[in-house]
Amino acid sequence: MERRRITSAARRSYVSSGEMMVGGLAPGRRLGPGTRLSLARMPPPLPTRVDFSLAGALNAGFKETRASERAEMMELNDRFASYIEKVRFLEQQNKALAAELNQLRAKEPTKLADVYQAELRELRLRLDQLTANSARLEVERDNLAQDLATVRQKLQDETNLRLEAENNLAAYRQEADEATLARLDLERKIESLEEEIRFLRKIHEEEVRELQEQLARQQVHVELDVAKPDLTAALKEIRTQYEAMASSNMHEAEEWYRSKFADLTDAAARNAELLRQAKHEANDYRRQLQSLTCDLESLRGTEYQDLLNVKLALDIEIATYRKLLEGEENRITI
Repeated sequence: MERRRITSAARRSYVSSGEMMVGGLAPGRRLGPGTRLSLARMPPPLPTRVDFSLAGALNAGFKETRASERAEMMELNDRFASYIEKVRFLEQQNKALAAELNQLRAKEPTKLADVYQAELRELRLRLDQLTANSARLEVERDNLAQDLATVRQKLQDETNLRLEAENNLAAYRQEADEATLARLDLERKIESLEEEIRFLRKIHEEEVRELQEQLARQQVHVELDVAKPDLTAALKEIRTQYEAMASSNMHEAEEWYRSKFADLTDAAARNAELLRQAKHEANDYRRQLQSLTCDLESLRGTEYQDLLNVKLALDIEIATYRKLLEGEENRITI
């Protein structure tokens, strides 16, 4: 209805204005779309004589122009009415959307605030947990550092003991070598003494044999003279003296040999005992060294693995903490 009223009003306005502009139309000029006639520019009055043929032509052209302008005006009015309807529809849609937007704006801050507060509480809780875990890991790290220092001190002490044991072992080896050399020297001396005893026995036996031969020769050449008892007695006395001297020398040589042999045997036994003790201590030190070396390698491996695990856990938690803080900062900034 409104569109029809607008169209009728526009037509009446157009017709009235067209009737007003017709009077100033130039001869032979046709009215086209958008042609406007002004009363202020009217030509001077025509002569008294009127040419009706020209007026008929003008009237026909005016009617044709008016019809085309009326059709164009109706089309423009229809387009204008359609545009107005679209504008009104869009305004209504805009009002509805604005109202819905206002409602959403009125409701959304509360929901966003609740969601934000819930996420913030969760992040703070996780932050507290990470802080507690970080403190716990720092305490464990400090304890591991103290244990590491203790193990290193023990390692240093054991290293010093190992060096001392190696030095003692070297000294014992030197003493064992010296004892071995002394034993070999004593064995050579024993062999030399035994050779000397054998030589003395041989000399003694030769001397005894020579004396016996001399006595036998003297007994063969002695005459059976009762008047010479002194020579036989003298020979017996000499023989007795030689036998006593030989027996005494033999006894002294045997005693000296026994004494030297006993001394050398005792020295060899002592050296053998010292050598056995040195070997036993060397074996003990060697076993202790191997055990300490194994313990050291085990402690080094365990310590390195523990420190590596602690470092990895700290790196992961620090990275997680950093991401949470960055996300929180970005959220606060937005």
